Amino acid sequence: MTAPAPTGLFGALREQLTDAAAAFADSPDALAGILAGMVDDVDRALGERLEIFPVCHHSPASALAMVRRLRARPPKVIYLELCEDLRPLLDELRNCRLPVAVQAFATELDGFPTEWSPLSVIAPVTEASAEYQAIAYALDTPGVELVLVDRSTDHVYQWTPRDDRPTGPDPTPATDEDGALHGDAIGVEIGDLRPRFAELESYLLHHGKVRHWSEWWEQYVERPLADADHDTYRQVMVLIGSLFRRLRPARSARDDRDSDRERHMWTRMRQHLAATGADPADCLYVCGAFHAASHVEQFGLDSTAPDFPISPRTGTRWRYGLIPSSHSAIEAQFGLAPGTVSIAAANWTAAIGRTRLTPYRLAGQQTGKKGRRARATPAGAPADTSTDRLTGFLAAPPALDELDEAELRGWCVDIVRLARRNGYLASTADAIAVFETSILLANLRNRARPTPYDFADAAVTCIEKDVVPGRRDVRRLCEILLGGDRIGQVGYDSLPPLARDVLDRLHPLGLDLERRTVQRALLDLRADPALAPCSDLLWMLRHLLPADAVRPIMGERRLGHRSTQESWDLALGRNQRALIELGYEGVTVEQVLEQRLRRAVRGPDATAARALAAVEDAIRLLDSPRLVDELGARAVELLAAERTVDDAPEVLRRIRRLLAHHRTTAPALPAWCRAFVTTGYAHYCTLLPTAFVDETTGVRQVGAMLGFLFSMESLALSLGCDRSQLELAVAQAHPEAPAKLALLWAARHQLGLLPLAHLRERCAELLANPLVVPAFPHYLSGFVHALDPVPGLAPFVVETMSAAFAGLPDPVLLPWLPTLITTLREHGPELVPLLVREAERTFPATLPALDAWTPPWVAAPTAPAPTPQASTGPLAGLLVDHPDAVDAVAALLGCDGPWRSLAGPGRPAGDGGSPLLAAHPDTARAVAALLTPDRTGAGTG
Repeated sequence: MTAPAPTGLFGALREQLTDAAAAFADSPDALAGILAGMVDDVDRALGERLEIFPVCHHSPASALAMVRRLRARPPKVIYLELCEDLRPLLDELRNCRLPVAVQAFATELDGFPTEWSPLSVIAPVTEASAEYQAIAYALDTPGVELVLVDRSTDHVYQWTPRDDRPTGPDPTPATDEDGALHGDAIGVEIGDLRPRFAELESYLLHHGKVRHWSEWWEQYVERPLADADHDTYRQVMVLIGSLFRRLRPARSARDDRDSDRERHMWTRMRQHLAATGADPADCLYVCGAFHAASHVEQFGLDSTAPDFPISPRTGTRWRYGLIPSSHSAIEAQFGLAPGTVSIAAANWTAAIGRTRLTPYRLAGQQTGKKGRRARATPAGAPADTSTDRLTGFLAAPPALDELDEAELRGWCVDIVRLARRNGYLASTADAIAVFETSILLANLRNRARPTPYDFADAAVTCIEKDVVPGRRDVRRLCEILLGGDRIGQVGYDSLPPLARDVLDRLHPLGLDLERRTVQRALLDLRADPALAPCSDLLWMLRHLLPADAVRPIMGERRLGHRSTQESWDLALGRNQRALIELGYEGVTVEQVLEQRLRRAVRGPDATAARALAAVEDAIRLLDSPRLVDELGARAVELLAAERTVDDAPEVLRRIRRLLAHHRTTAPALPAWCRAFVTTGYAHYCTLLPTAFVDETTGVRQVGAMLGFLFSMESLALSLGCDRSQLELAVAQAHPEAPAKLALLWAARHQLGLLPLAHLRERCAELLANPLVVPAFPHYLSGFVHALDPVPGLAPFVVETMSAAFAGLPDPVLLPWLPTLITTLREHGPELVPLLVREAERTFPATLPALDAWTPPWVAAPTAPAPTPQASTGPLAGLLVDHPDAVDAVAALLGCDGPWRSLAGPGRPAGDGGSPLLAAHPDTARAVAALLTPDRTGAGTG
């Protein structure tokens, strides 16, 4: 019995593949099913009434095939695999220099988890891509409609599982600033052709003798299809898409999303055809080769399956715009090997010159290139679609390109010249070695003509050798030589209103801020007051943009101070993406800054310290009393709600600065400042006992709390606070840690509960106890932190430390010294300068004076002065008869001598009296008679 004759366009090919599977495979039925299924997918895609044009992302071969197709038979409707809500942005591409990325951005989420914010979806566009050729043709050709049929950006996140935040690729290293242009945005992949089966990719790389997937694709797909006709290109691309679709792991969430995307696209196309009545013969469907071999039930215009139900969009407010892109950013976004897109761009330029095709380019678009455009040649009609081109393509041996010695020689000479500019000791001998090694590597990899990858490997082998002398290695130099990392730019007319407003307001600086170079701006505000608005804008941009976008070189803006001369390094062109995304948040910079300050104090992680920082920024940058009062009131609320004191040092530092500013600029303190002081006084008094004994609360935090309470005490008491609350808090504190115990002693001394003499005795006892000496540095740390709340302790701390160094023996002092140094460095970097200044005032300034100097706290006590002998007379009698006043003065001066016994009776008159009284007794008698009218003045004469 004979086998049935093969049917269909690819019947012969199907039979050959089935026989090959039976002859070579261990399980011929499984392999035969896969191979026959691939042929069936090609047959099905080519038999569809709506022409499917399969593409690969950023593929020069796909772009060339698209140009040929559009020149041969121009369509009237183009359905493009791209998010449908991005359509209005495509008209703005004519104002940009490619590569750029179409972006959808959202920060105000409704229907998505808040931790996903911000949401960002980008779709990069390069000239060497079939998508751009279709877009340029449709936008510049009258009567042609461009319809985007993929899911919207809102559905990109709707179809993402809620258990994980969707992210882009791994963060790009900080040194590669151009590779981070896309940030962590999700990239929309148009024509993603990379096997999702790790074993298949490893197998292809091993037998293709290449290092990564991009090199395999360029060698075995790009080059053979670059000059292929339209039918051959379509059949091969659908076959590759079917291969990768069938050889994939078990179904996953990504596969389900891909199927939903295909259902969505076919539903949108059928809806458009039904609404417009367009002829499918005049339409073209541009999608990835993976989607061209789709198996969904909605595939094809003749499918009887119902339309795919499309859910409504969420309430998330999306903003759209264009951002600059680069070759390295695209490679990082989609996991391509470094240099892949640059090599593709170089291949596209070479293919255009070789084939004499005229690519499509939007009218008025910046190209950044010089030279003539390639002349157009009339393109013939497309070949008959009923012809089997796939069998011949698969059976034909690969075309071996001849060695182009001139091209390779030019590469070798240029790479040596470039290497020498970057610090390599390269010479003509290295150029010859790179030439020969490139040919050798190509032959080892079964290639007659070295590819750019072979050349790069040879250059690294022959030139780099041991170390990289500069910032760029040889492989990076090869990428620059072969095409470079081309960076796109968004034109002024396509910028959001905020970005255009920034450029207009900075126009008086006289700089071209759209350039990617760093430019220096000099502002003399005293000579040219008209530049003051530019200075204000630059300080706001400094707060909002990355650090390298707007960087002050000279001048500062702090509370109550504005510099009269400023110098800035501006790189707005290099940070155009950040400026554009800033425009998604508002219309003006002031509006965005105000929104961010409000968001900072209303967020879930807002603290009192952050609120005070927002108040300070509002005063410095916006000068808006209304906003300052609002943020300050919020700071009071946050302080009252805090249950920890971790931010106490920051709160103290900022509120001191704000109070000093308001005291010097306003007749009275704002209401929020008074409320903050009273609330903080009561709040820290309440938390003080717990903070003293809590092991998780540091000494610096407790010291800052005491600093707030003591430095704000007079103001708080004038506003109605009760000092007894602080005394009770200190009395309830019972710390055990040495540093906190020293802080408690300092607080009690400040309150008058612990005299300095008693404090000195306690420290002396600590130094005399051998068991406590190893922990004495921690006591000193506490005293150092006490210098802020109790600055009068500075002489005592200097005295205590000097006594320790002078009295302790070396076996105790030497092990103790490192602990002391590390303790002071860790806990008191802001307070140690106070200690140093006090030591400078205490110790002599010269070495000879130091030899003869005696510390004041160890100086020998002076002999008491002889007690004056009082005598009888009017003066002595007056003091003895009225002792109350003298006793009060003596108690005030601290004198407790027995002065009354010195004026007893029987002393001779005038012995100890004043000569003046003896010479003029009448005055003394009159005063005595006035004070004691019952006395006669006896004993004075």
